[in-house]
Amino acid sequence: MPIVAGIDSSPSTTRVVVCDALSGKVMRKAAVAHAAAADDDPHEWWNALVKACDGDILDGVQAVAVSGQRQALVALDNAGGVVRPALMSTDFRAANSADDLVVEGGGPGAWAAAVGSVPTAAFPIAKLRWLAQREPENAARVAAVLQPHDWLTWLLLGGAAGPVTDRGEASGTGYWSPFSNDYRTALLTHAFGREVAVPRVLGPVEPAGATSAGVLVAPGTGSAMAQVLGLSAEPGDVVISVGATGTLFAGGLERPVADPSGIVSGFADATGGFLAMTRTGEAMATLEAAAKMTGVDLQTLSRQALESTPGAQGVVLVPPTAGQPGSLTGLRLARMTAPNLARAAVEGLLCGIAEGLDALAAQMASVGTPLRRVILTGKGARLDAVRLIAPAIFGVPVAVAVSGSFEDGPGGGLTSTGVFAALDATGVPKPGSGRPTGAVMLGGSEIMAIGAARQAAWVLAASTAPGGEAPKAPPTWNESVMFKDSPNAKAGIGAGVRAQFAGAREATLASMGVLATQPSPTNPTNPTNPTGPTNPALAAPGGNGVGSTVPAGILPQ
Repeated sequence: MPIVAGIDSSPSTTRVVVCDALSGKVMRKAAVAHAAAADDDPHEWWNALVKACDGDILDGVQAVAVSGQRQALVALDNAGGVVRPALMSTDFRAANSADDLVVEGGGPGAWAAAVGSVPTAAFPIAKLRWLAQREPENAARVAAVLQPHDWLTWLLLGGAAGPVTDRGEASGTGYWSPFSNDYRTALLTHAFGREVAVPRVLGPVEPAGATSAGVLVAPGTGSAMAQVLGLSAEPGDVVISVGATGTLFAGGLERPVADPSGIVSGFADATGGFLAMTRTGEAMATLEAAAKMTGVDLQTLSRQALESTPGAQGVVLVPPTAGQPGSLTGLRLARMTAPNLARAAVEGLLCGIAEGLDALAAQMASVGTPLRRVILTGKGARLDAVRLIAPAIFGVPVAVAVSGSFEDGPGGGLTSTGVFAALDATGVPKPGSGRPTGAVMLGGSEIMAIGAARQAAWVLAASTAPGGEAPKAPPTWNESVMFKDSPNAKAGIGAGVRAQFAGAREATLASMGVLATQPSPTNPTNPTNPTGPTNPALAAPGGNGVGSTVPAGILPQ
């Protein structure tokens, strides 16, 4: 029986899972916490990885892959040393640099057409501009730039040969194009002011090499791409992580998306296809603030929300967003109850996410992949109210991922509808229903580690297949992740709640005189990213070599 391992390096945890390469059954696992900060020492990740792999957990493993947090910048000097702590994706100091690059490149539409995405502070290309302008002494030492999974994979291979990456990770840099399938090195040079080395991009089943112990090392990938693999998500599935923010993504697309508004970013995935992603505003902070207002914990808030009715009797909570306050409207003496406030908080959170889902679904449809299902993950997915109210708000089936391994809990009732209590005659979930029983809900980090292991199994199978017979897709795993479905809602309930929310939000913004300037799926203009002069670097693909030139030309419209 072949055995593979997946390693996930998330912002605060490094996790290892060891799986049967044929079925996906999780055989062993371990996790080690590490520090998380805007400036993060990459050596903390490596030390945690070594500790998590200590002992006999990797005994018998034939292949391994690493998934890592996306869009963090690891800068190396000529000797391969780390120049400064990594600039993480949650570090927003490069926001002005991103805005400058967007203007210099000709505006959001030009960037989307060139690399699939409009740079924000999270993108490595913006961090490189920030580094060049704010830390010129450190910038002068930079010889190569990597992301976390690139760096960890490089160390697994001994740190001698040139670093490698995969299409998914490369596509999040802002200087690799999912359209041309290569680096746009002129963009990198424009942002940083000079040439630097970048990792070689591997194909989906191209081995990165082997460890000193002879273990095959797969390309690895970024966190979102690994989640798609770990969930065995199918085309049309949208994964929504309800955490600090709402993060929505869909893999398995046949063509890359190019959203000129910048609301949806277009990337590559880890299978040779493409992935689209968008983010919404603060997510769990909304529920945490509501719980604090009423003096309860999150689980109690969730139970209270299910004691109210859809629409919370007209009480609407519009969550605050970056730079704009929210609102709480529809209050009357008879409506001022804890259940109504709790319900309004959950519905407000989900309505905000639903707008992102609308934008993502539109881009998916534009490349031939209609939305069919939502898979909820993250801290919010553990709340009954979120899981049970979501189908009405999103208007599509909703599921959560649970462990398929019997070691994690009883195996009964793992697979289908009917796990949650049915809706009652009014369409309102009964309080306390919806809590998964008989299985353990999986966290994002474990899903990512399973995804890395599934990639390792694919690369292992390809490495031993006869010439020309390598598998075209990752192995089908039936024993690593299974799903529990939320009950479907009665038709029309969610539309009414969303209309009520939209009206309250528009009234709030109009009262502040800012409605016309707010970016949204229906009003994508972003005043911080005006269209600027066309940058020739965006006009046509460059070569794979650092320093390749790009001819000037008219940008595609």
